[in-house]
Amino acid sequence: MISYAPLWKTMQEKGATTYTLRNKGKDENTSGSTILRLQNNASVSTNTLNTLCKILDCQLSAIAEYIPD
Repeated sequence: MISYAPLWKTMQEKGATTYTLRNKGKDENTSGSTILRLQNNASVSTNTLNTLCKILDCQLSAIAEYIPD
């Protein structure tokens, strides 16, 4: 299972909110529904992950982690 728990920790450390993600990612289609998918650990595209890395200026490991089932 892919968990986005690191994303929320990274956002807190960087002082970012879901509004930050939607606002800075609007050109990349980071919508409210995408944020909801992240909150529910649902699948998102690699383009979305790339956008999050750009917005938060971080590596992928600061956004997602693999947890064996």
